[in-house]
Amino acid sequence: MTRLRKKACVALFLFTLFIFGTMMGLRTLKPSDGFSDLAPGMELMPYVGDRIDRRPVPNDVVGSVGQSRGASDTKVVFSNSGPDHSIFYDIHIFYYLWYGTPQMDGKYIHWDHALVPHWDPKIAASHPKGGHTPPDDIASSYYPELGPYSSRDPDVLESHMAQIEAAAAGVVVLSWYPPGVADDHGEPSEDLVPAVMDAAHRHSIKVAFHIQPYKGRTDLSVHDNIKYIIDKYGQHGAFYRFRSNTGKVLPLFYIYDSYLTPPEAWAELLTSRGSHSLRGTPYDGIFVALIVEERHKHDILAGGFDGMYTYFASNGFSFGSSHQNWKAIKAFCDGNNLLFVPSVGPGYVDTAVRPWNNHNTRNRVNGRYYDTSLQAALSARPEVVTITSFNEWHEGTQIERAVPKKTVTRLYLDYKPHQPELYLELTRKWAEQFHKEKEQWLL
Repeated sequence: MTRLRKKACVALFLFTLFIFGTMMGLRTLKPSDGFSDLAPGMELMPYVGDRIDRRPVPNDVVGSVGQSRGASDTKVVFSNSGPDHSIFYDIHIFYYLWYGTPQMDGKYIHWDHALVPHWDPKIAASHPKGGHTPPDDIASSYYPELGPYSSRDPDVLESHMAQIEAAAAGVVVLSWYPPGVADDHGEPSEDLVPAVMDAAHRHSIKVAFHIQPYKGRTDLSVHDNIKYIIDKYGQHGAFYRFRSNTGKVLPLFYIYDSYLTPPEAWAELLTSRGSHSLRGTPYDGIFVALIVEERHKHDILAGGFDGMYTYFASNGFSFGSSHQNWKAIKAFCDGNNLLFVPSVGPGYVDTAVRPWNNHNTRNRVNGRYYDTSLQAALSARPEVVTITSFNEWHEGTQIERAVPKKTVTRLYLDYKPHQPELYLELTRKWAEQFHKEKEQWLL
């Protein structure tokens, strides 16, 4: 009897061990390994406190040949020999389409940007006037490896998307003006958007839209802009969508200089009670406003926005761009169910277009300024980090490859002693670190 009891105990122990081992093995499998009842990219979202996690969801949920779906905010790109690298859809990078050359556009556009005078005539009188004469003299303190290029050049677009993919940034945030409209120094470029989206798609990159403050922009005109963008690009494989805190998967739009429109007007567009509300319609989205001054956070909330971003790469330039304020802004956003999207940059120097603005220059310090900015952003535990910028050469915030150049009249800054890829490599390093840290936050 004692022997039978002993055998029964051993058998029960072995059975329990087997069940435990099986459960632990299943626990390590992710939904993308084929054990989910849901379609890829539509996994149940874990709770963080009393909020549903707002991880971004790529909208090409079925992987194509040579590609495999990783976590819901990551894509693993495969080479012939196996996994090559990942790109991360919670790293967004601002991108500009406003450059032109005589060969492609009939003239230089933006590379010859005029010097912007100071608003105080006394200060303006002590600084140079005029513009730049490309190709040797361009409106930048750095010189691009591609030279002063045209945004219409297919080879340039392909190079840019390859660089962004190498940097692991999954979302290009495209500076956008309506058809026929441009900034004060450029030409309309909306017709280039399809080519950008096609190029992005070839590199598994998504495209979001950064709506600029064109003349006459109002809440009503933005209503029309959103409808236009979604109708024209919403079915494209590169069109970016984000999972909201309600579990909806919606397009995400950044609204630059949103503070120029009163919050009462935004509320007509972005709250359910508004007279021309987008909420609950096929044109609903995640709308992210720019925070410059501290008071803007209350205006953003009152206007019905879903979040706020800081854009400027010069630490201390504004309340929003000051690293020391990011944790407090994040706390405000958490308390009001808003996204906080800090913007980091590698440095700042715009004296090639604003010669009087030297006090806002931020030296790159061989990449250390960028490291500090990225660390400050990660310390705030945001859902998304934006990078200012890929190619805003006028303000010296670009991470695009730059090369040393010296002419009779100009000595350009460069990335030495490092290679032209320095800031692409740093971006990838921090994107991977961000991904690892987010996994820990969600435990």
